[in-house]
Amino acid sequence: MKIGIIGTGPVGGSLAKNLATLGHQVKVTNTRQPAELAQKAKELGASPAALQDVVQDVDLVFIAVPFKVLAEFPKDLFRSLPPEVIVVDTGNYYPFRDEKIDALEQGQPESVLAAEQLGRPLLKAFNNLLAETIASGGTAPGTLGRIALSIAGDDARAKQILSDLCNDFGFDVVDGGSLADSWRQQPGTPAYCTELTAPELTQALANAVPGKAPQLRDQIISELLQREAWPTREEVVAGNRARQLGKE
Repeated sequence: MKIGIIGTGPVGGSLAKNLATLGHQVKVTNTRQPAELAQKAKELGASPAALQDVVQDVDLVFIAVPFKVLAEFPKDLFRSLPPEVIVVDTGNYYPFRDEKIDALEQGQPESVLAAEQLGRPLLKAFNNLLAETIASGGTAPGTLGRIALSIAGDDARAKQILSDLCNDFGFDVVDGGSLADSWRQQPGTPAYCTELTAPELTQALANAVPGKAPQLRDQIISELLQREAWPTREEVVAGNRARQLGKE
């Protein structure tokens, strides 16, 4: 596949490197100077591209930037893309980083607002996995305890294509419902960064309680920011499981 990725941070970079390793044609963009972008792309096994070009002549686009950045994109960036191009939102809203956004504070699902801002149907995926998990947590199909991710969206064809890609990437896939249901995999929910198997993730999505996640999200971030050292992947997952699932 031809894939464009906006953002080369921990999530975007992990996606780019693994997808390139799988043999896909990947191009990336970020806000760095051209020479820095070119160097980063080389490290990832991808090609550098300007923002306007990274979404052109591709089958799929991953958006991997802080939520507040979406409002800064050119208004026509996605509106002119052919309808068959799949656009995937991998991001999450964190008020301490993105500043408070009224619509989200009032309960609108993050990716629903993102789709409105971009003028484009979206899928929500990879947002409920840690970047380190995306980078190295994938395993072969049938592996005991294989980690699953959920995909939310309204286009069955696009969801199937992305599901197949995620399976190649090393993860089982659970249907997360419509884009309006994507709140069930946002930060603070049982499905968020708890590294569950497909049956466990299906139950976690069902167990999400409307309005509960933001308070827990902010509590977790507050605790993390007070630590002297950032926790390991294993510590983050264990903490999230203990809070959400009663598991250690």
